[in-house]
Amino acid sequence: MELFTPDFGLVFWMFVSFAVLFFILWKWGWPVIMKGVSDRADLIDKGVEYAQNAKQQLDHAREEADKYIADARRQQADMLREADKMKSQIIEEARTAAQSEAKKVMDAAKVSIEQERKQAEQQFRNEVSSFALDIAQKVVRNEMKDEKAQEKLVNSLLDEMEKQN
Repeated sequence: MELFTPDFGLVFWMFVSFAVLFFILWKWGWPVIMKGVSDRADLIDKGVEYAQNAKQQLDHAREEADKYIADARRQQADMLREADKMKSQIIEEARTAAQSEAKKVMDAAKVSIEQERKQAEQQFRNEVSSFALDIAQKVVRNEMKDEKAQEKLVNSLLDEMEKQN
């Protein structure tokens, strides 16, 4: 039973070696272990802080990206509205110019038609007067073959001239 009941000398030396080992660990080992644990805790705290900062920056970046996207969409909508206004304005200007040009063409056509009508009337009058003069000349020749008729015509013309003066 000696294995189960240790001697006093064995217990004493075990206690002394434990005390020396405890003192060495307490003096030099424990501070190193505690410093390592403290450094590791600081490193973990810094990692957590870095992760929180990164999360905040990511959230902030998302918010800014959303703002930029919203701003870009608003600008796009403004540009589309402006382009639509410009399109409508250009179409209206083209329509007005076309109507104006059509009116000018119609007015010019009316003037041209009126001038051609007047020329046709003038030509018709000239032809009618020419025919009338030809007819009158033939009638007067037939009637003026007689000398008495010629004298009578000359006398009547002279009488009319005297009356007018």
